[in-house]
Amino acid sequence: MSTTTISTGTGTTKLAAGIDVGSASIKVALVRTAESGEEVLLAGRSERIRRRDAQQVVEGLFSSLLAEQGLQREELDYIATTGEGELVEFRSGHFYGMTTHARGARFLEPAALACIDVGALHARAILIDERAKVLGYRMTSQCASGSGQFLENISRYLGVTMAEIGPLSLQADQPEQCSSICAVLAETDVINMVSRGIATANILKGIHLSMAGRYVKLLNSARAKGTVLVTGGLAADVGLMAALRELVGESGAPFVVRQHEHSALAGAIGAALWGAFRARKMDRLGVTLEPAGRAR
Repeated sequence: MSTTTISTGTGTTKLAAGIDVGSASIKVALVRTAESGEEVLLAGRSERIRRRDAQQVVEGLFSSLLAEQGLQREELDYIATTGEGELVEFRSGHFYGMTTHARGARFLEPAALACIDVGALHARAILIDERAKVLGYRMTSQCASGSGQFLENISRYLGVTMAEIGPLSLQADQPEQCSSICAVLAETDVINMVSRGIATANILKGIHLSMAGRYVKLLNSARAKGTVLVTGGLAADVGLMAALRELVGESGAPFVVRQHEHSALAGAIGAALWGAFRARKMDRLGVTLEPAGRAR
């Protein structure tokens, strides 16, 4: 895995891990930070839960990532969790999801003044400053039509994999409009499209445009400006990203959207970075933390 750095220098280092427990997948990141300000992503990985016990997935993914780096849990200065990470018994501490995505977004895209976290169950637009402080946010409603779970349901019905959705969407020549208000109505639309013989690529592009439209409205509602980084698992969907850029360009919005190869890991990266920051702060205060990795 490639290493990402922002700034350079030397100084006392901290090794920290971030574990982002989502409803559909687990993300883990390992970082090294220095007192001078250097921050390095050592490794990261995401794994879908797929009806397995989430705690077992966390344990297996975390242990394998440490083994790849030749590390033991006791060598880590902090193990931070986010999302539903309270279920991780060996954590050092827990951080709220918006703060970790904001921190991870600034690490991956230093110019970002906002991020939009697109996950399995919801989407949220987060405004941030140069220090990754959350200035404001907006979230989608309870309807799931803009979520990863909705897209997965549609893929199942159309008989395509999640990995195939993006490339297929890019092949569309006449995207079919789909409801952007309700997931149930949108799924009904898809059933009707299939019965009418609409090409799968055009159905998917229509769905992507519908989802992207919701994200643009969300970002406008949050008053996003400048560079916006898309975080969360759906950032890897090339069709969705193309639709989002298309609508942002057509709307004349005061922002541009970007993605990063590690966008899905943003929450875990942010948790690890905040964990390293907290460990260093505890050192300055003379507070001794329990060794990272010790079960509570």
